[in-house]
Amino acid sequence: MSKPQFVYVTYIETTPEKLWQALTSSEFTRQYWFGAEVRSDWKVGSPFALALDGEVTDSGEILEADPPRRLSYSFKHHKYEELRGEPISRVVFTLEPFGPVVRLTVLHDGFVEGGKYLGAVSNGWPAILSQLKSLLETGKLLNITRAALNKGFDAK
Repeated sequence: MSKPQFVYVTYIETTPEKLWQALTSSEFTRQYWFGAEVRSDWKVGSPFALALDGEVTDSGEILEADPPRRLSYSFKHHKYEELRGEPISRVVFTLEPFGPVVRLTVLHDGFVEGGKYLGAVSNGWPAILSQLKSLLETGKLLNITRAALNKGFDAK
């Protein structure tokens, strides 16, 4: 039996270079990732952190960085008690030109069977990636709140 994983594919009217910048720039992620910023120098082996309101909520290590084609990092959650005991997972972004658009595939794996983290990720990534797509294509965000993103957890 295969291990649980989250896979999301979307098509974004942008260039691979602009999408890469959107995924790796704190100034940009704060806009579509509900105030969260990414922190790394994006070199293989370097630390990765996701910070929200100055607090590191998730951390890891850069596993692969091939701009503007592929980015991968390990991902360990710190904020919610219910998720802290889950194992380190992995996020992989694959950016592929597809005619005049870019196909973005996000794979998040490394979950345990019956764990809570896959459910949290399955709620969060679609909202985050929808915001990213809207911002790149229209310059505007969707009306999705951080509280909706954190459904099931203390979203203050």
